[in-house]
Amino acid sequence: MGTALITGASAGLGVEYAKLFAADKHDLVLVARRRDRLDQLAAELAKTHGIKTLVVAADLNDPAAPQAVFDEVTKAGVEVEFLVNNAGFGTTGAFAGLELAKEVGQINVNCTALVALTRLFLPAMVKRGRGRVLNIGSTAGFQAGPYMATYYATKAFVVSFTEALAYELKGTGVTATVSCPGATATEFSTVSGNDKSRLFTMQKPMGAPEVARQGYVAMHGGAVISVHGLMNKLGVWSTKLTPRAILRAVAATVNSDPNASKQLKG
Repeated sequence: MGTALITGASAGLGVEYAKLFAADKHDLVLVARRRDRLDQLAAELAKTHGIKTLVVAADLNDPAAPQAVFDEVTKAGVEVEFLVNNAGFGTTGAFAGLELAKEVGQINVNCTALVALTRLFLPAMVKRGRGRVLNIGSTAGFQAGPYMATYYATKAFVVSFTEALAYELKGTGVTATVSCPGATATEFSTVSGNDKSRLFTMQKPMGAPEVARQGYVAMHGGAVISVHGLMNKLGVWSTKLTPRAILRAVAATVNSDPNASKQLKG
């Protein structure tokens, strides 16, 4: 069974993807900043499923990290057949007031590291004539998102990049898939502050296990784009018909913190 490399594997969707691959007897390379969490997950999955695991602690905000990850995996003699670019983060608020380092960091992690890791591991997949790349996008990638401006833009990049890559890979035996979930109950929403927005308070967010399961199945099936849930599918479809000015206004409403809005008005 082929080995799966999963970034952002210490929490949320990354953990769920690791469990899915492990249950199907795939060996794992787990990548994230927090080694303690990775070690714990690796030990648990190895014991439960009898698989091999390799833990690589890396901060993908560091431009040198993708090459360091690739070098460590290569040194260990591991051939990666499944690359899951899951690592990512977001921020919430008016862009002009947000911390510059975090805004640039989103581009580094959500886009630059994803491109670098894909470029590093993809040639061997193409040479072998088999492999799967799964990039974690978002329904946010289909429109602009006031109050999460950088995050939405990075996910638009991920969707566009994956679509183009999938086309280029036709006939190689390798596929590229972008999974685009909507609001999902993970650590991401708490860290970004998005869990307090109307997006989360007006609806029940999807569970991480079911979101990961759909992305996993879509990847194995060679789908290019996978959107989780009927309402999310309708939302993405509606972006093709709705004037962009209206889309921006709707996104601004759902991304805002109602309590913060009241404070501003008061």
